[in-house]
Amino acid sequence: MSTSAHGSWRIFRGDGVARPVTMPPAPPWRRFRTGGRMSGPLPYLVAPEHADVVNAALHLRRPLLVTGPAGTGKSSLARAVAHELSLGELLRWPVNSRSSVQDALYQYDAIGRLRETTLSRDRGEAEPAIGTFIRLGPLGTALAPQDTPRALLVDEMDKGDVDLPNDLLTVFEEGVFEIPELARLPEEMADVEVLTADHRASVTVRQGRVECTEFPVVVITSNGERDFPPAFLRRCIRLALPMPDEERLRAIVAAHLGPEILPEVDDLLQAFLRRRAPGELATDQLLNAVFLRTNGVDLDADGLLDAVLHQLTGTV
Repeated sequence: MSTSAHGSWRIFRGDGVARPVTMPPAPPWRRFRTGGRMSGPLPYLVAPEHADVVNAALHLRRPLLVTGPAGTGKSSLARAVAHELSLGELLRWPVNSRSSVQDALYQYDAIGRLRETTLSRDRGEAEPAIGTFIRLGPLGTALAPQDTPRALLVDEMDKGDVDLPNDLLTVFEEGVFEIPELARLPEEMADVEVLTADHRASVTVRQGRVECTEFPVVVITSNGERDFPPAFLRRCIRLALPMPDEERLRAIVAAHLGPEILPEVDDLLQAFLRRRAPGELATDQLLNAVFLRTNGVDLDADGLLDAVLHQLTGTV
């Protein structure tokens, strides 16, 4: 379905001429709605033996530690579990070198409270409630008491500080944490409404103690960049996701873009498999190439296929 060198798929031409354009439809996985959320759950295919490991973690109420190369669907697995089990919006904690368990549990805006309290006193108004300045993080929200468990994605744990896994042990084992700023309040102020990581949602915290009634469904992803402490690994159920083979790749393409397109993109699939051998490629790169082909983009244009199917390791 290729077009000519001056085909209509070229929205940007680089000639400095301003012209009105109509943007083409976005891929299903890049469609958004108000609030920045995806327009609907995307298909996710998982082998039965891998689904069994997920079920083991669910039965044991243990975190699921998912490892595998980039592009194997580790993060997508968390979204699929939250969707299939109707656990509400997935809570996401993207880990980096500055991440701490404290910030993931809650944040207290002491400076904001001091400023607002001073302004209220100057105006002769009542002081704002302390709960207005406390927001539970994704981990804290997942541990908040509720009738059904929440799903939490701890994404790329190996990017965090070396002590981060050990810092999580007590929280995962006991399912409880304390907010000292609330624990110090007098008895008549024992119940405090605080904000959560959900949009405009709140939960009541009593005597500064947050204790889960149902342990959350926790999915921790790792690219295998470093080892974790044995004590942390002992408390997790481990799942290693392999790179999908040709049969599964075809199933993934069909699930996302329809089985009718498979015959016309076989060359892209073979190119993907050839390029994946010497370096790492992600499955969504194949989906990107297939989507462009089915929308009339000339992937034979100089460098375009290389740009879409670029290796994820090595020098950029």
